[in-house]
Amino acid sequence: MQKRKIKLKRPAIILLWVLGGIFACLIVLGIFYSYQIHSLTSLGYSKKASHQILLQFKKDYIVSVGENKTLNAAFESEDYVEKNLDHYQKIKYQKQENLIANINKLIKKGYSDYEISMIVTHGDDQAVSDFAKRDKVRYLEEFYSISYARLENYDRYLKYMDEEREDEETTVLHVNLNLDIPDYEQAVEVAQFSIDMFVNKHHYLDKNFKVDDLVVVDSKYTVGDQKIKANREAYNAFVSMLKDGEKEDMHFLINSCYRSYQDQEETWNTYKGLYGDNYVLKYVAKPGFSEHQTGLGFDIASTSANVFVESKESKWLFDNAYKYGFIYRYPKGLESITGYNYESWHYRYVGKKIAKYIEDNNITFDEYYVRFLDTN
Repeated sequence: MQKRKIKLKRPAIILLWVLGGIFACLIVLGIFYSYQIHSLTSLGYSKKASHQILLQFKKDYIVSVGENKTLNAAFESEDYVEKNLDHYQKIKYQKQENLIANINKLIKKGYSDYEISMIVTHGDDQAVSDFAKRDKVRYLEEFYSISYARLENYDRYLKYMDEEREDEETTVLHVNLNLDIPDYEQAVEVAQFSIDMFVNKHHYLDKNFKVDDLVVVDSKYTVGDQKIKANREAYNAFVSMLKDGEKEDMHFLINSCYRSYQDQEETWNTYKGLYGDNYVLKYVAKPGFSEHQTGLGFDIASTSANVFVESKESKWLFDNAYKYGFIYRYPKGLESITGYNYESWHYRYVGKKIAKYIEDNNITFDEYYVRFLDTN
């Protein structure tokens, strides 16, 4: 039995050719599209952004610019506005949910690309969103050319500078330290122990705060028969410093280190009863606001003199303590920054890296905190 060949009619043949041509075109378009997407993703753009770039016919523009995170965010965003394209590519990128929407608002208010970059880099998403709602401000570069200026503090900066007649940098430093707020009011709780933790009259510790790795100091390193405790890392650094000092005929001891909230409360009440409110407000920290509660603050005594500042050990420590991770915590003449009167005997352990930076740049720990550690 012979097989019969199916002979297609001419219209059917034409249809098959058309369908085949369409299919081939789709394959070619798919390959072309994939190639275009790949060329954009290889520049650093996401697939989502690359797709929108092709839909907006902006590939040539993007290729001429190259990798740009703000442009990537713009093409990923539903808030993309084509007329702002040139602005987007000149504005510094920040990982913020409403970045493009806020940039659009700030452009509309008349800020330059440089000014918008300052705004978005000095606050988080919420701070920038709030700032974008307000009328255009007058003194932007004066404050935000300072790297650690905070966007949400703008009104406080203006008020402080007007009232205190300070320059912009001093204003930003003082306000970021909350020195425009009365001592002990609206204080920020420090909940986590760390070697670089910051405690002062505006940053406090709860009464139940626990110091990591608290150890008892060997009595041969203490004044009298006191049972003194300290953080282990800080204590080991102190012993190393003491032993090296002894090689140069320097002899010093620990007069005080860790004090619990309850210990500080007793100290506060004792001095208050003896000398009154004015004295304790100047010289004694309220319970919860003392560095001694961290186990990192050391009051040091000398065996060569009753007044520590007059001892040879005082001068040696001032010159060498940073090598062991200690800083001179409350320097003379900087009471307006530290909030405490000069204490020649009080040293604070912060680790070698921070101590060296503070020594090399001749700044206080408060200034270091504002520049590098403040995340509030």
